[in-house]
Amino acid sequence: MDWIAELLQNALNIWNEKLSEIWGLLTQSPQEFKGGAIWNVIQNINGTMQAIGLALLVLFFVIGIARQFGNISEIKRPEAAFKLFIRFVLAKAIITYGMELMNAIFTIIQGVISKIMTTAGVGATNTLNLPQEIISAIDKLNFFEKIPMGAVALIICLVIIILSFVMILTVYGRFFKMYLYTAIAPLPLSTFASSQTEHTGRSFIKSYVGVCLEGAIIVLACVIFSVYAGSPPEVDTNASAITMVWKYMGEIIFNMLVLTGTIRMSDRVVKEMMGL
Repeated sequence: MDWIAELLQNALNIWNEKLSEIWGLLTQSPQEFKGGAIWNVIQNINGTMQAIGLALLVLFFVIGIARQFGNISEIKRPEAAFKLFIRFVLAKAIITYGMELMNAIFTIIQGVISKIMTTAGVGATNTLNLPQEIISAIDKLNFFEKIPMGAVALIICLVIIILSFVMILTVYGRFFKMYLYTAIAPLPLSTFASSQTEHTGRSFIKSYVGVCLEGAIIVLACVIFSVYAGSPPEVDTNASAITMVWKYMGEIIFNMLVLTGTIRMSDRVVKEMMGL
C-alpha cells in the first residue's frame, strides 16, 4: 500500500478507535470509569459536602418558616407543624441519600441507552476503511501526481483527527459533568428545606437528568453513523485519483461533521426535546 493510502487509512483507523471508545464509554457507569478511582474521590467529597448541606438545610428551613408564617402562633397549628416536620424530614433524607438518588436516575437512563443499543442491533463493529479501488488508483500515480495527492491526503487526515478528538473530548466531558454534579449534590439539594428555595433543588435534578440523557442522544447519533459506515458511498472509478479521493472522503467527512456536531450539541438537543 502506498504511503498516501496508508496515511488516509490511519486517519480512518483513529476515527474508528475513537468511535469504539465512545461506544464503550456509553455502557460504563461513573463507578466503573477509569477503574473507579475518580468515583472514590467524588464519594469522599460528597460525604464532606453532606455536613455543609445539613447546615444549609437548617438555615433554609428557618428562612422558609420566617417567610411563610407571619407570627409564631401560626406554626403551633398541628397541620402547619406537621407539614413543616414532613418537609424537613424529606429534605434531610434527600441530602443523606442524594448519591443513591442520583445513581438511581443514572441507572434508569442507562437502561434507556442499553435498550437503544439492543433495539438498533448495531455496534462499533461497522468501521470505515479505504476502498480497494482508491488504493489501486493511488498506487498507479507517478511521483509528480503524488505531490498534490499527498497535500490533499494531509488536509483530509488533519480534519478527521481533529473531529475524532473533539468527539471523544465531548463524551469525556459528560462524565466530568456527572462527577461535578454528584460531588456538590448536598448543597443544592439542601434548598428543598424551604418552599421559597426548592426551585434551586428542582433545577439541579433536572439539569442532572439532562446530563445523563445526553448519553441517549450520543448513542442515537452513533447508531445512525454506524449504519452509514456499513454502506459507505460509492467510488467513482471513472474519475481521476485525486477527484475520487475528494468525492469519497468529502462525503465521509460531511457525515463525520454531522456526528461530531450532534455529539457536541447533545446538551442543547436534550434541553430542546425535554425542556430540561
